[in-house]
Amino acid sequence: MSIPPRASRFPRLGQRYAFVVVAVIFCCLLVSAGLRATPGVLLVPLEQAFGWSRSSISLSAAVGIFFYGLMGPFAAAAMERFGLRRVLITALVVMAASSGASAYMTESWHLLASWGVFSGMASGAVAVVLGATVVNRWFVKRRGLMMGLLTASTATGNLVFLPILAALAASGDWSRVVWAVAAAALALVPLAWWLVPDRPASVGLAPYGADPHEPPSAPPPRTGMIAATFGVLRRAAGTRVFWYLFATFFVCGFTTNGLIGTHLIALCGDHGIAEVQAAGLLALMGIFDLVGTTGSGWLTDRYDPRKLLFVYYSLRGLSLMALPYSDFSFYSLSIFAIFYGLDWIATVPPTLRLANEAFGERDAPVVFGWIVAGHQLGAATAAWMGGFVRETTGSYLLAFVLSGATGLVAAFIALMIRRRPQNAAVQPA
Repeated sequence: MSIPPRASRFPRLGQRYAFVVVAVIFCCLLVSAGLRATPGVLLVPLEQAFGWSRSSISLSAAVGIFFYGLMGPFAAAAMERFGLRRVLITALVVMAASSGASAYMTESWHLLASWGVFSGMASGAVAVVLGATVVNRWFVKRRGLMMGLLTASTATGNLVFLPILAALAASGDWSRVVWAVAAAALALVPLAWWLVPDRPASVGLAPYGADPHEPPSAPPPRTGMIAATFGVLRRAAGTRVFWYLFATFFVCGFTTNGLIGTHLIALCGDHGIAEVQAAGLLALMGIFDLVGTTGSGWLTDRYDPRKLLFVYYSLRGLSLMALPYSDFSFYSLSIFAIFYGLDWIATVPPTLRLANEAFGERDAPVVFGWIVAGHQLGAATAAWMGGFVRETTGSYLLAFVLSGATGLVAAFIALMIRRRPQNAAVQPA
């Protein structure tokens, strides 16, 4: 199916049509983030409705996070092979179908299949790797800022969805939550089909900030998706910078989506705080992460990304260690939410810049996909670990202290990364 020149509907925009594409992708990432945050809202309602253990529900969330990350590099390769728009629309449809189907589940394995496997794989194609691919294709200037904005959409997903979903869950009918997510994903399909071409050249444009008279670069030759994905991994895995970025992003996922995203509402419940109020904390994080991550993109265009990562991970680790010892009052939790929100995923723009410098624009999206797989592997580990520690010890204290310690380790790993000019050879491991 060919792509009609939809940019001609906005003839005065020219290269600025890139911002139309960014707006649609922002909304898609927003809904995907809301879908990934939903298991945290459903944790207690499903436990009460079906009698399933918290660890088994956490396992389904962990599997979803794992597939969410695992799909990243394959999604990046699929966008090269089949086209960005086709992959995006397919993923949105599967997200809607798997969410809606979960309304009819009766067994715990139904939860594992719907919110673990299928929604994890589909949302993995509508994730940070999608943002990286769009930014690399549509922008020459302001890449860091645009990547920060798209990354911040995950926080905005929490901002928009979590209070609404928590209110729906508190109404006594948890199925309203999954139907809301399904409807939001399905509503984006027409926008993605109508407004998102595969590349600027598909609609006769040059990337934003490029010379409009320069002929567009030819797309890479099509190869097998599996061969391309693992071929890039093989080349990247022989370098130190890949493993340093993989390790730091493992910690990023461990300390955000995995622990806070999955267990903060349950932790607050242990201290007598209602679900809607706890979800409001995540929404507050979303507000400030929108500021923090967008600002991180601006800083990444101007400062050493390694030093930025050192600051981000250090502050994150210390704040996680301090949270269990707070009094869980309105003021202390609000301060934590603001502080943690500013740092939530501010790590993405500097990590992508380091990947682009080390591996080049063509391989960087797939390499970044593998790095994001490390992020979600860390998130899946923390999602399971948090439930296990809570069930074993009766408290989340040990889980938060261990998670904070990993943040400090990641801060020093970031300083070990050696920067090189883009497309330069990197030091073998």
